Amino acid sequence: MSNAVSAARRPYVVASIMLANFMVAIEATIVATAMPHIVGDLGGFTYYSWVFSAFLLTQSATTVIYGKLADVFGRKPVLVGGIVLFLIGSLLCGLANSMTALIACRLLQGMGAGAIQPVTMTIVGDLYTLEERAKVQGVMSSVWAISAVVGPLAGALIVDHLPWAFIFWINLPVGLLTVLGFLSFLDEKIEHRKARIDYLGSILFSVAIIALLVLLTETEAGAPVLAGLAALFLVASGLFLLQERRAPEPIISIALWAKRLVATSNAATLFAGMAMIGMTTVLPLYVTGVMGRSTVVAGLTLTALVVSWPLATMLAARLFRLFGIRRTLRIGGLLVPLGAVFLLFMTPGSDPLLPGFGAFLMGSGMGLISLTTVALVQDSVDWSMRGSVTGSIMFARSLGSTLGATVLGSVLNFGIAYFGTGALATSVHDVLNRPDGLAGLADNAAARLVFDQSLHWTFFGLVAMAVLTAAFTWMVPIRRDYAGMMPTAKAVPGAVVPVGDIEVEP
Repeated sequence: MSNAVSAARRPYVVASIMLANFMVAIEATIVATAMPHIVGDLGGFTYYSWVFSAFLLTQSATTVIYGKLADVFGRKPVLVGGIVLFLIGSLLCGLANSMTALIACRLLQGMGAGAIQPVTMTIVGDLYTLEERAKVQGVMSSVWAISAVVGPLAGALIVDHLPWAFIFWINLPVGLLTVLGFLSFLDEKIEHRKARIDYLGSILFSVAIIALLVLLTETEAGAPVLAGLAALFLVASGLFLLQERRAPEPIISIALWAKRLVATSNAATLFAGMAMIGMTTVLPLYVTGVMGRSTVVAGLTLTALVVSWPLATMLAARLFRLFGIRRTLRIGGLLVPLGAVFLLFMTPGSDPLLPGFGAFLMGSGMGLISLTTVALVQDSVDWSMRGSVTGSIMFARSLGSTLGATVLGSVLNFGIAYFGTGALATSVHDVLNRPDGLAGLADNAAARLVFDQSLHWTFFGLVAMAVLTAAFTWMVPIRRDYAGMMPTAKAVPGAVVPVGDIEVEP
């Protein structure tokens, strides 16, 4: 099987990929903006967080599965199938008449979304050489920056002037146009063969990952529930490993994931995901709650991260030529802890430019790491395994985000209990639980001091994650620096692009 897309058609394929990723990227921001209105209409505030968690759970659990299916059946049918499932879920979300129904539809929507990012990135790996891919993925990364701006604005406009169902139905015309683009411009030569799908492995993997993610996100559940989830995760994981060792075509190749290149790239991506979610969750808390700045200023500090990520990705091709892949990857790895260290020096009187500059450095490092690790693992395997390794990178990033949010949230709560000691800690939680509590925290000197000290503990944790990210980028096995990126090289459908400094393990 291979992709056979002419140079004239490739821009249309990339445009379709950008539309597909835009639907997923804008989903979080546009839904978050509208959720207070939706809850007011449907009721069930206690299930508020599950509207987001349900989507992320099934999206994360299916990412790896879709990567494998794309290797077996081809990219186009799997991607189009995932988009159609996403659109069906979007349609049903708009028709939901209760929070329970909305959460069920979000599960379906996330199940379809799990196909989009890993398979679209695999298609880019099929069609472009490494240097060309850096430019294309840089353009693709801009989708996430655009969605961060457009999402809240679109959500506010829809809630003010239209029924909230259009928050989800806005995906329908975009999705249909995307499907039409892939059907029209993405051609695949598929060699029909009898495939043995590892259905049992897929089910066991999904159960294990969902149990793990629920265990990590629902930390306030009772001890029996947490113990049951932990037991379910361990049992499902053990059965999954046994199944994968005996399955003719395992959904996850243990041998592939154990290769040093794939394992270290996934590890770097996992810790990068932890650091990224840490920056996006704890920095606004400090800027608003401790520094006393507005939510707009807090958002602007994160804008530096959102802008620098795609900017670094677009500059990656030039960095490859100037420094080689190894140095580019390591530069990215070093930028992440360098940016994180700026957080340690923040005080209530600091200028917001200080954390903004740190966020810019971290975003730049993230952009270089995300592009380079994906490119390395994609070019280390042939067409039949490219979807699987791409799916592994996407899964590592998603799992890292979940782990990072959970770990840093626990550190923050522990810090409040440690520095607040009893009644003061309760007072801090009471202030934070009020709708305007974070904005008014700066007026309570004692509570602000506790919050300041507690957040600095999370900053140290974030720096530790960033250092581990850098460490694993230095462990990625690359034999030698590469002087140039062969600008005249063309992608050969179905073949591995020869890259001089990638160690391809047998």
